[in-house]
Amino acid sequence: MARVPGPDFLIVGAPKAGTTALHTALTQHPDAFLTRPKEPKYWLCDDAPPPHWNGPGDRHSQQEWLWRSRDYARLFDGARDDQVRGESTPFYLWSRGAHRRIGAALPDVRLIAVVRDPVDRAYSNWMHLWSDGLEPEADFRRAFDLEDQRVERGYAPFWRYRELGRYGEQLQHLFEHVPRERVLVMRYRALVDEPAVAVDTACRFLGIREGLVDAIPRDNARSYVEPGWRTRTLGPVVRAGAAAAQFVPPHLWRRASAPLVARLSGRDTHRPRLAEEQRAELIREYADDIGLLSRLTGESFHDWLSPVSRGSFDERAKKS
Repeated sequence: MARVPGPDFLIVGAPKAGTTALHTALTQHPDAFLTRPKEPKYWLCDDAPPPHWNGPGDRHSQQEWLWRSRDYARLFDGARDDQVRGESTPFYLWSRGAHRRIGAALPDVRLIAVVRDPVDRAYSNWMHLWSDGLEPEADFRRAFDLEDQRVERGYAPFWRYRELGRYGEQLQHLFEHVPRERVLVMRYRALVDEPAVAVDTACRFLGIREGLVDAIPRDNARSYVEPGWRTRTLGPVVRAGAAAAQFVPPHLWRRASAPLVARLSGRDTHRPRLAEEQRAELIREYADDIGLLSRLTGESFHDWLSPVSRGSFDERAKKS
């Protein structure tokens, strides 16, 4: 009997924690089928269009959300009967509504949550939007502190630099709807430090063969853009273009904006680290949640309480 179209597993988060790298690695596995697009965002919706988010570029990007069940089901049409089928939307871990929908509609689904030092994750999140010209605030700490105002103004989930890193609260709620044995919590550092072991861990959890993928591609980190004439001149152009792009097909704006973003980014791959004092201040935002995460998983995350950052994916990979 033919299988019902839909996922056998979901990579649910967190944003900027290595989900793209893990997704790409699993696409190389012959026993796995991963959707295109990578992030359909279907379980963030309720068979209704997504909200009209108001952050820079939000209304353009929400055109790519798949909210109709028939469109979502078609994503899995190309899977063979012997393959496990999956998709990766890193905001599922954050979304309480997604937890409820997934728990009710997918009783056998397996979930993989990749978690990263929450301060490093937030900084990488800001870096991504800043380097794409969408984040107007050049100071990460100020952008971090603007979160509540931005939520009130209706910015999309990716702008929640602080909230997206509170994995303990997110998992606690998720476990109310999905049994713990069907959730694998992985660490970002495992993807960087021991990629073959990390992929095999995911394969074992999914019930597919181990030892067939021994590398994980670099993540989708952005190079840093120094504040200056480029950000003052090109940043507003990118934001205005992204706002206007809500009225055209998404691929047209992506094609048109590519030269602008490339010019904005330049060739400098240097990414300054957070000062230890600044990182120490931000750790206080997460200390209670890190403790909750440790209790929920039985694993220590005390290294996240260090004032020293381990840096970006590329920096860490060079040390491994």
